[in-house]
Amino acid sequence: MPDAALVARVLLEDDRHAFGELVRRNQSAVRAMLRKLTRGDAARADDLAQETFLLAFRNLKSFRGDARFSTWLYRIAYNAFISDTRRTREEELDQETAEAVAIPAESAHTELRLDLERAMLVLNEAERTAIVQCYFNDLTHEEAAYVLGWPVGTVKTHILKAKQKMRAVLGEAERNVGSG
Repeated sequence: MPDAALVARVLLEDDRHAFGELVRRNQSAVRAMLRKLTRGDAARADDLAQETFLLAFRNLKSFRGDARFSTWLYRIAYNAFISDTRRTREEELDQETAEAVAIPAESAHTELRLDLERAMLVLNEAERTAIVQCYFNDLTHEEAAYVLGWPVGTVKTHILKAKQKMRAVLGEAERNVGSG
C-alpha cells in the first residue's frame, strides 16, 4: 500500500496500524539521518527520531503530498535536530565529537568509516547537513532544499564546499597512511 494511502487511512479512519506501518517503513532512514547529523550520538538520534514521529502524527493533517512522505519526515527530523541543537550547549557538542573520533578501528572497513566520520567533522553544520541529505538520504538537490527550507543554489554551494573540505581531509589521511 502506498504511503499516501496509509496517510489517508490514518486521517480518515484514525487507523493507528496504518501509522505504525509508516513508522516501520521510515524509522531506519530517519534514525540514520539523525545519527549522522548528531555526529554518531545514537541516543540523541533515537530521541529525536521518536520526537519526529510524534510530531508527524500530531501534524499529519498538514501533509499535503507535494513531496514524498519520507521527504516530509526528513524535514520534521531536521527541524527537530535544529531545535535540539539550539538547546544544547557548545561544550557538549565538542565532547560528543571527541568521543566519536576516539572509537578504536577494528578493520579496514571500520577505518574507512572512521576516516569518513573524521572528514565529516571538519564540515560546518550547513555543509554536514547538505551532505547528509544528498548522499546519505539519497535526496536530489531539490528534495534536500525542500527538507531544509533552503534555496537549491544554497544546497549546491554547501555540497561543493563540503566535498572540497572532505577531499582535503581524506587526502591527508591517505598521505599519513602511506608515510606510516
